[in-house]
Amino acid sequence: MSGNDALAVDGLDLPPEEQTPLVRRLLDIIAGLERTVDELKDEIRRLKGLPEKPQRKPSSLEQPAPPGKKKRRRGKRPGSAKRLKTQGLTIDETITLEPEQLPEGAALHDYRNFTVQDLVVRPHVVRYRRARYVVAETGKLVAAPLPEEVRRYGHFGPGLRTYVLSQYYQNHVTQPLILEELRDRGLDISAGEIHAMLTEGHDAFHTEKDALLPAAREVSSVFHTDDTTARHQGQNAHTHQIGNELFTSFTTTGTKSRLNFLNILRAPFTDYVLREDSLWCLEYHDVSEHIVARLTAALGDEDALVFPDEAAWRSQLAVWKVPESAVKYVDEAGMIGCLIHHDLYPGATLVSDDAGQFQVLGFMNSLCWIHAVRHVDELVPENQPQRSAHERTLTAIWKYYRRLKVYRESPSPQRRAGLERDFETVFGAKTQWPELNRVMERIRGKRESLLLVLDHPEIPLTNNLSERDIREYAKKRKISAGTRNDLGRRCRDTFLSLKKTCRKLGVSFCRFLQDRIQGLSEILPLPDLIRQKAQTADAPG
Repeated sequence: MSGNDALAVDGLDLPPEEQTPLVRRLLDIIAGLERTVDELKDEIRRLKGLPEKPQRKPSSLEQPAPPGKKKRRRGKRPGSAKRLKTQGLTIDETITLEPEQLPEGAALHDYRNFTVQDLVVRPHVVRYRRARYVVAETGKLVAAPLPEEVRRYGHFGPGLRTYVLSQYYQNHVTQPLILEELRDRGLDISAGEIHAMLTEGHDAFHTEKDALLPAAREVSSVFHTDDTTARHQGQNAHTHQIGNELFTSFTTTGTKSRLNFLNILRAPFTDYVLREDSLWCLEYHDVSEHIVARLTAALGDEDALVFPDEAAWRSQLAVWKVPESAVKYVDEAGMIGCLIHHDLYPGATLVSDDAGQFQVLGFMNSLCWIHAVRHVDELVPENQPQRSAHERTLTAIWKYYRRLKVYRESPSPQRRAGLERDFETVFGAKTQWPELNRVMERIRGKRESLLLVLDHPEIPLTNNLSERDIREYAKKRKISAGTRNDLGRRCRDTFLSLKKTCRKLGVSFCRFLQDRIQGLSEILPLPDLIRQKAQTADAPG
């Protein structure tokens, strides 16, 4: 820049006479600080795993087209294909229109339909006038009885109850907003009555929800599971999810222990069963040999000892003099014995993250690859060698993961041999970053659970299904916080389970609520739909 040029900084032009050495030096410092800030922003985005700052190109709309060249569209615009938009609609009312004036001799040719869709949401108040007669001989009054559906629902009809449940559980509208909306529409209703609609009189829904897992056990061999935090009566609790492509079931309890998870898995059974093929889990947990010997002797020549409930089981543990330190392991043996005794999950696979409560003996436990690799992804390199090692490792892992996906779609002995060989190459490689080496070694130790897919290609590689299901519960938790009583907790678990299951089965949740509340019986029970869909999926062709 010559001495006569103006110096421009952020749109400000400095004349030559103001460009002193001090000013130039300060401007250089400012420019250097701006570059440093930009570099720090890029580094923060990289550490957080955010995408790079997009390089936006100038809009081509403002650029004139080259002379003599016109844009030509090939084929139809995406989404412009015509379809019969009203073909699947149910017509509630048909109004026939005639021309006001017709020329003499005109004959009817046909009718041309014009369909209007509308939504009617308004109060509908019915007054039943019950005639009462006086019996002359006795003086008693005889009144006309109310219809059965009115006696069942009282002063608030099934349409209103369906609407309240749909708003709360499907649209996640809070109780105060539902109350405000209904009052704005002219209904005379209280907050307590809305709460009663949401929590009371839903035994049939609870029964249908409790039947989802037993029905899925009959037709499924792969299950996903996960848990999330919950608040109940002001205390921390945990909501457990179990499901697959056919159903979802939520259960909220006060603990996330393995015993609690086993109790969920064995529902609706509540018995404890001592069997020889469940005692081996005591050896797995290093329970003392004399306790194992005592229980083995108690079993004797019997195939199984069945105790119908927890009270009977606790009494027997006292007779066997099981020490307090071993009770939870003996309880686990009794619950696993219950699963085996009733043949609940023969050869089933449980897909989960690496949480200890989900590692149930007797299942094939498959780990989610996304959760396993997350430990590598969350490492924060501090220098360039660590950054290079981190990037190389993640690149190798995801390349290996893509090969697993190809194997699932098209298994072959050659692909299997290569994957088994290269697992050690990828996860056994050493770098100059000790922390990365330790994480890779832990993943390597879970080889059997991560590579279960090689023997069973039908097993998913991730637990994304549970993550999506849990997101539904988390959304409700975020909007409506915790539950205040056991009935409210059970209703939340029930209706969110039924909602997610309806979606997986292709059933409208709103129509499902309407069908059940009005007693229409047009939609099959969800457990029957689970069995039906499983049979359809297994059918050839």
